[in-house]
Amino acid sequence: MRSYTLISPAKINLYLEIISDRPDGYHELAMVLQSVGLTDQIDLRSLSTESIQVHCDHPLVPSDKTNLAYRAAELMAAEFPQAFAQYGGVAININKRIPVGAGLAGGSSNAAAVLMGIDLLWHLGLTQSELQELAAKIGSDVPFCIAGGTALATGRGEQLSPLPNLEHPWVVLGKYRNLAVSTPWAYQTYRQKYISTYVSDADSLEVRRQRVHSGAMVNAIFKKDQVKIGQLLHNDLEKVVLPEYPQVLRLREAFYEAGVLGAMMSGSGPTVFALSESEAKAQQVQQHVRKSIPEPNLDLWVAPFTTAGIRVVAH
Repeated sequence: MRSYTLISPAKINLYLEIISDRPDGYHELAMVLQSVGLTDQIDLRSLSTESIQVHCDHPLVPSDKTNLAYRAAELMAAEFPQAFAQYGGVAININKRIPVGAGLAGGSSNAAAVLMGIDLLWHLGLTQSELQELAAKIGSDVPFCIAGGTALATGRGEQLSPLPNLEHPWVVLGKYRNLAVSTPWAYQTYRQKYISTYVSDADSLEVRRQRVHSGAMVNAIFKKDQVKIGQLLHNDLEKVVLPEYPQVLRLREAFYEAGVLGAMMSGSGPTVFALSESEAKAQQVQQHVRKSIPEPNLDLWVAPFTTAGIRVVAH
């Protein structure tokens, strides 16, 4: 029975700007995305029957079609029916370390790992761009999770431009176990409050896109200027989430009090991350925040930036 084990890393947003509404109901975004070394492990095993099975060691992760990993396998079966018939279905086991519902693209990363794993199991020989094309059918974050590293993302997040890899900053991540923020709520609330700032014509949209491409954050990444990157962290969704969720705001403040390069909510939250110059400094920050907010349901992790997305570690 053939099998593969893959590592799927979490993702943070170093920059998130909401530009406008899109005809498909999503938002037009400009983001800088970064893979971090907080990872899940995905084990894939061939089955003799044409079925898809998903199991996860986290009680909140579903095993049915609402799981993006299941949908990734289902998509591969639909796109490559002959391979599905020849090689059979797949059993997917998810060993979860990325927190659930955290704004860290854990589900998207798992789906990306399933796409890559099935490509290997079924000997399809797909290129990275072909895998990313399939990934975009599952979710906006999934194409980035295939390649990982550092990238500029536009459109609804699926149009990717690779940026120079950032290897040195370390990240401290914090999330309250009992806290969840609805992504649709965050974007809908932003739309209600800030729709007057949206651009509506194609020329303005292109100007805003280009402004990010040539903007200060991208320039700081090209120069690998960690201090500047920390200063330029930006997330439009903080404007609606932080006033509504004071715990998230307090966590961000605690990171700044610990003396970090920068701190911000990732995506629609509720995870907050902070950038540090080194692993030792990141661990000091973790200890400081633990003392500052001694709540048992606050989880904290220290992780490096990573230069790649999904990795195969065994087969």
